[in-house]
Order: sequence, then structure tokens, then C-alpha cells
Amino acid sequence: MPRPRSLTPEQIAAAALAVLDRAGPGGLTMRAVAQQLGTSAMGLYRYVHDREELEGLVVELVLGAVDPTPPAHGTWQERVTVMVDRVRFAVGAHPAVVPLTMTHRHRSPAILRWSETVAGILAEPVTDPRRRVLALRGLLSYLIGAIQLEHLGPLSGPGTVAIAGLDPAAFPNMRDLGAEARRVGPDEEFHGGLALLLNGMDT
Repeated sequence: MPRPRSLTPEQIAAAALAVLDRAGPGGLTMRAVAQQLGTSAMGLYRYVHDREELEGLVVELVLGAVDPTPPAHGTWQERVTVMVDRVRFAVGAHPAVVPLTMTHRHRSPAILRWSETVAGILAEPVTDPRRRVLALRGLLSYLIGAIQLEHLGPLSGPGTVAIAGLDPAAFPNMRDLGAEARRVGPDEEFHGGLALLLNGMDT
């Protein structure tokens, strides 16, 4: 394939996302993205300084599709849930991007726009600024962790089967929870945990 005469940030981000989907975060290298684009690694360095900048382009491509507009109706919990679901759905097709959001959360316009909206909604139940910092941080921690668990360690996976088969004499609680967890679907798991978190903020 001939080397493109020029590359746009969008083309580079799309190629990097393809590599990330295929090979995971460990496979996201300048060389791999250059091969995806049909160019050389040195040629790619004309447009991207390093892997960190490459990661930022991927994060922005995925999360740039998330609508940051605050929902017009509903309780504050319902509006936060809508905002969280938007990220979950956008990232759900590209779960390998989740770890990169932690590194680039300060520089990503998409993450900042989403956080600005959510912080505004959280100001309704959490009026103290210090507590609102903890509330937003806790929400982000839940969102990132829950998405990773949903795709990398789902309740329907072999880990839960192993826990359900533990020795009842040594692990009676974990065995019972493991048996119950096998009947919990991903939506119930995600929204159930989110509801517990949001209800805690309301107190």
C-alpha cells in the first residue's frame, strides 16, 4: 500500500483504535499504527510525537461521541444515570480504551465536557464542594471499574463459576454469592451498583 501523502488526526486515531481493539493497550505502538496506516513508523512521527499523544487521539475519538448535553428531565439520579450510560455505551464497543481514560482525563476535552455536566448535576444533592469532589471521583471510579469488570471479568464468566464451587465449609458466604451472581445480568449489575452509589450520595 502506498504511503499517504498526508494523514489527518482522524485517520491516525481510527487506525490506532483498530490496533487497540485488535491487540489491546499493550499492542498500541507507533509501529503497529504505522502498519495499519500503510506507512513507516518514522513517517508517523511526522504527525504524532509519541505513544502518549497517540493514546490521547484514541480516547478523544471514542469519547468524543458522548453527548455532554445535560438531560432536560428527571431526578438528579436519573440524569446522572443517563450521562453514565452514554459513556458506557460509547466505550462498550472499545473496552480496551478504558485504562487510557485515566491517563488522559485531564487533557481530553470530551472527558472534561462530560465531567463538567455531571459535576453540575451533582451540585444539586451535594452542595459542599469538598464532598462534591469525592462524589465525582467516586462516580468516575465506579464507571471505569464497572466497565472493565463487565468486559474483562463478567459475572457470567469462569471466575463466578469457580467461586460458586468453593468449599462451603471455608467460604460459605462467597459460595452463596457466587451462585446468586450467576443469575445477575450485566445491565442489572451495572445499574444496581450505580443506584447504590447514587443513593448513598443523596444521604
